[in-house]
Amino acid sequence: MDTFSSFFESSSRGRWSYESLKNFRQISPIVQNHLKQVYVTLCCALVASAVGVYIHLLFNLGGFLTTIGCMGSIVWLLSTSPYEEKKRLSLLMAAALFEGASIGPLIDMVIEIDPSILISAFVGTAIAFGCFSAAATLARRREYLYLGGLLSSGLSILFWLHFASSIFGGSAAMFKFELYFGLLIFVGYMVVDTQEIIEKAHFGDLDYVKHALTLFTDFAAVFVRVLIIMLKNASEKEDKKRKKRH
Repeated sequence: MDTFSSFFESSSRGRWSYESLKNFRQISPIVQNHLKQVYVTLCCALVASAVGVYIHLLFNLGGFLTTIGCMGSIVWLLSTSPYEEKKRLSLLMAAALFEGASIGPLIDMVIEIDPSILISAFVGTAIAFGCFSAAATLARRREYLYLGGLLSSGLSILFWLHFASSIFGGSAAMFKFELYFGLLIFVGYMVVDTQEIIEKAHFGDLDYVKHALTLFTDFAAVFVRVLIIMLKNASEKEDKKRKKRH
């Protein structure tokens, strides 16, 4: 909410119009072209991820090995020289494909219960991603970068909560808190990472493959959490209906 309010306040002060959208405020043409490359690459990664989901649905390959494959591809990509563009693009698509296969079991479960949940979750995530990315792009430079430290702290808390619940056992309330808290954190990262990409591009870092990877991980993290929340709500509604029948 703070993001949206700040966005609209800054827009009103700057006499928001179609021209302000078109000019992207202080973003230079080089950075604009870089952002186009990043978002086109991100779309390709999402398509590759969808292919990974489809492969899992056909051959039931998603699981621990595909998760390791995704992590390995990301590490390999980050350790590869930026000059090896084709190799790094291939590694990004491989990481996205493995990620899609890894969340395949979850999507398979959703399809069995209610396929419309999958569409709603993806559309909702895409809209949220578009809105928060636009807010970060149109806001003043560095306006939201201060949130990075808070989000990192929140991510650390989330990790330790998950670690503790996996060892000592977690309650339903704890799981629900982790789910919504994690969703809040990664939505925040959508804003911060977008502004960080813009800021790095202004200083000459035009590594669009790495930047697309950053946004892809944000998108995937939000999508999975939205999907689980919607699946949980649908299951609860179904349980209530069954109880009423009996």
